[in-house]
Amino acid sequence: MIFPKIKVLHSHGWQYIPDLNAVTLTEEFRGRPVLTPTADMRDVEAAAKLCPVKAITTAPFTLDLGKCLFCGECALRAPQNIRFTNDYKIASTSREALVIKPGDERVEFHPENVREEIFKLFGHALKLRQVSAAGDASVEMELNASGNVNFDFGRYGVEFVASPRHADGVVITGPISQNMAEALEICYNSIPHPKLVIVCGSEACSGGLFAESKAIDRSFLERYPVDLWLPGTPTHPMTFIDGVMNLLGKKTR
Repeated sequence: MIFPKIKVLHSHGWQYIPDLNAVTLTEEFRGRPVLTPTADMRDVEAAAKLCPVKAITTAPFTLDLGKCLFCGECALRAPQNIRFTNDYKIASTSREALVIKPGDERVEFHPENVREEIFKLFGHALKLRQVSAAGDASVEMELNASGNVNFDFGRYGVEFVASPRHADGVVITGPISQNMAEALEICYNSIPHPKLVIVCGSEACSGGLFAESKAIDRSFLERYPVDLWLPGTPTHPMTFIDGVMNLLGKKTR
């Protein structure tokens, strides 16, 4: 009968987010960190030694979100100096903006870096080709979630496509291995001009745990400019959505 099914659907409540411009994540989510220097910085020095990706520096005191694994170990080791908030708005058009310093109350997006043709050509519809360049599937799963019934990013005209020839830009995940470097370049060259480059996940931003590996080839990012940097391990769907909406001029901070 139909009535038991209706009862189950009713118990689930609304499955989608009505307004993607007004989302607050749970307090347990690790987003933008807040740094507080103290007279005794020995805990920060210990936290810096713990960090496997060297995301923390002590002189000056900084935390690089482009490298950060968001494991939270540094906050446990130096709770008076490092605290993670639930702010998911950590995307930027500038790689340098991902380096958090004491006193920073947000990650600067730097809209002045957005190319004029992005607003003109992609403001109403944006099709993206995602390339996993040796990723571990965690960021890829979160990107896939951005189009599910909860987030439904497609309502803003932003979707992933199978062919680069149907795309307006490429979303890169993973540290970019030597085995994937040529495939990434072929995909990029297959996208018609003008095109976007979005780097998603801390591994893609910096190489992450594999930055020093001989199996990594990140020369692609030296040859082509990046339009949007999205940190996170993995990147939360709302970080991706917020960053792209800012890039397209669909959202103001």
